[in-house]
Amino acid sequence: MYEIVRGGRYRGGVERFAEPILHVDMDAFFVEVERLDDARLRGRPVIVGGLGARGVVASASYEARRHGVRSAMPMVEARRRCPRGEFVAPRHGRYGEISARVFEVLESFTPYIEPLSVDEAFLDVSGLWRHHESPEAVAIAVRQRVRSELDLPASVGIARTKFIAKMASEDAKPDGWLKIPAGEELDYLHPLPVRRLWGVGEATHASLEGLGVVTIGDLAALDATTLERRVGAAMGAHLGALAHGIDDRPVSVDRETKSVSVEETYERDLAADGAVDAALVALCDRLTSRLRRSGHRGRTVTLKVRFADLTTISRSTTLARPIGGADDLLPAVRGLWQRVGREGRGVRLLGVGVSGLVSRDQPAQLLLDAPSRAAAAAVIDEIRDRFGDGAVLPARLVSPGEPGVTDSSRPERSQGL
Repeated sequence: MYEIVRGGRYRGGVERFAEPILHVDMDAFFVEVERLDDARLRGRPVIVGGLGARGVVASASYEARRHGVRSAMPMVEARRRCPRGEFVAPRHGRYGEISARVFEVLESFTPYIEPLSVDEAFLDVSGLWRHHESPEAVAIAVRQRVRSELDLPASVGIARTKFIAKMASEDAKPDGWLKIPAGEELDYLHPLPVRRLWGVGEATHASLEGLGVVTIGDLAALDATTLERRVGAAMGAHLGALAHGIDDRPVSVDRETKSVSVEETYERDLAADGAVDAALVALCDRLTSRLRRSGHRGRTVTLKVRFADLTTISRSTTLARPIGGADDLLPAVRGLWQRVGREGRGVRLLGVGVSGLVSRDQPAQLLLDAPSRAAAAAVIDEIRDRFGDGAVLPARLVSPGEPGVTDSSRPERSQGL
C-alpha cells in the first residue's frame, strides 16, 4: 500500500532525487475558480458546463461526484443525478487568468515545465536537490504556495517517469500527494485496472478483455506477439512498455501550441441561415479572444460542422498572411460555410479553429486601422478579464430575432430545485 499524504512535512532525503518528475494537477479546477468568486458555492455540489439540453459537464466538484456526476456527462443526466446541485456556465477567460497565476507559481520552482492543459503540468525538479531535501519536499512546497497564494487545492504525483507520476496524482486526489519510489513501480502498477493505461479506450479494452486481461499485471504477463496480434503492433508495443513501467520521455519544455479552436453544441438545431451566421460570429469572437490571450496569429482556418443526423464535415483554407482578429477571421469562416453542402439539414454543432500559428510579436503587414483595432481589442480583453466573457459581445449577437443561438461563454448560473 502507498500512503497518500494530505499535508505536513517530510524529512530525510538523499543527495540526488531518484524520483525527479512531478505531475501537478489542480483539483476540480473550474469549480474551484468559481468558488473563489462566489463563496456561496463552497461545500455544495457544483457542476460547471453547458447549461442547455445538449450541454456536457466540464468539471464537477467532489460533492457532485458523490452523486455520480462526471466530466463529459450530458448535463441532462447530471441534473437527474444531482437535482439540488449548483449548475454554472463556464467562464474560460477567468480560468485562463487563474491558470496563468498557477503557472507563475510553478515557474518559481523550476523552468522545466511541460503544460498539459490549463490545470495540469509535468515538472522536472531534478535540479532542485541542492535546495530541497527531497522531491516530496518540493511537492509539499508547491501545494502550499498554490494554496496560500491562490486559495486553490492541487494534487501532486511523484515518480521516476511521467506516466507513473500522472497516475500517482490521480490516486492522490483530492488535495494530496503520492510518491511511487523508484524500483517499486511494478508493485504499484500491476494490481491496477488495465483501463488506467494511456491509450486503453473502449475498443482496446474490449480486445484485452477477450484475452482475459483485467489488471495491468495481466497485460504485462502477456506474450508480446499475442498482444500485438490483438491490438496492432504500435499499440501493442506502447501498452507493453507501459505495463512494464517503461516510459523514457523527458519533460518537454519546447512544446508549442499548434492550433487554437472553439466549438459549440446547440440546444436546438440551427435551421435559419441567420441563426447559423450569428453562431459563426459568436465563435469567431471567442476564438480571436483566445488567440490574443495565447499570443498567436494563424494562417489556416478550419470550420467544423455537425448536422442533426450526426454527419460531421470540415472545410479549411490557408490564407496569404497570418490573421488574429475577428475582422479577418469571420470572412474566411463565412467563405468556408458557403462551401458546405447543407442540403436543408439542421446544424447541431459548429466549430472554428486556426492553425499554422506564429507569434503575435512576429512582424506583419499593418492595415491603416490596425492601431485602433488593437486598442479596442485590448480594452475588450480587459473588460472580459474583469467581468467575464459575456460582458462585451459583438453587436450582431445582441440584435433581436436570432433564435437558436446559445452563447455558453456568458456568465449565467442556475440552481437546481
